[in-house]
Amino acid sequence: MAANLDDLIDAMPLARDLGIVLDQAGPELVVARLTWAPRLCTADGILHGGALMTLADTAGALVAYLGLPSGATTATMTSTTHLLRPVRAGTVRADAVPLHRGRTVVMVQTTVTAADGHLVAQVTQTQAVRQPR
Repeated sequence: MAANLDDLIDAMPLARDLGIVLDQAGPELVVARLTWAPRLCTADGILHGGALMTLADTAGALVAYLGLPSGATTATMTSTTHLLRPVRAGTVRADAVPLHRGRTVVMVQTTVTAADGHLVAQVTQTQAVRQPR
């Protein structure tokens, strides 16, 4: 299922509002990024964990969705996030890959790294497969 990167982000208004950008999107890999900004931070200029989780959820949901049969949709059922280091500047990158594609669920792993390549977060999601009505 091929789609325009801007159209995919526009379908998720929160992702667009946060400034998430898609660099690549397909059923085997989604690459998204988010640039540090003061409005996305907590105390001491640290990028908010919720912003990192939204980046990962966006990439994970898309990689699940892009591998679905025509007409099916997806919704996040579970998401486990391990935040490993603070981000105080630069751009973070999320790489999402499917670990398992089943009839009713897709399991996704998303790795979030800083511009220097250091691991920022590791996220595992279970996405429900919603069949067309």
